[in-house]
Amino acid sequence: RTPMTVRALCNHNVATTSRNAGVADAAALMRAEHVGDLIVVEERGGKRVPVGILTDRDIVVAVVAKRVAASDVTVGDAMSGELLTVREDNGVEHALREMRRVGVRRAPVVDGSGSLIGVLSIDDVIDHVAVQLGHIADIIRVGQRAEADHRR
Repeated sequence: RTPMTVRALCNHNVATTSRNAGVADAAALMRAEHVGDLIVVEERGGKRVPVGILTDRDIVVAVVAKRVAASDVTVGDAMSGELLTVREDNGVEHALREMRRVGVRRAPVVDGSGSLIGVLSIDDVIDHVAVQLGHIADIIRVGQRAEADHRR
């Protein structure tokens, strides 16, 4: 059997920013896009290559907790440097094992050349599993109904 690939489950609509952007602008973008994180990308040979991730928590830790002016902090100052990326052709189970090993809830998804194509989040996987469980529950109900009708 062929494993479900990361490409099939990831969100291809990704909010991005650059390392040099101001953290206040990044926060405004998060608000406008209704997201809790931005993928930090660099242009390399015409490709958008993920180099970090900035979460709303990173902003709180870098700005609010340190009591510094947001205007003095760049995305590069606040972003999480450790970045797990997964390839679009990886199986979802492999990606989940890697995410668990590193301790992250989301991972940028790249193609074979390292270019950003999406983000895989735990929420995407949970949504997919919930749909599958719904199908399983339907199958069980239909089977039980058929058995009950057969006994009549």
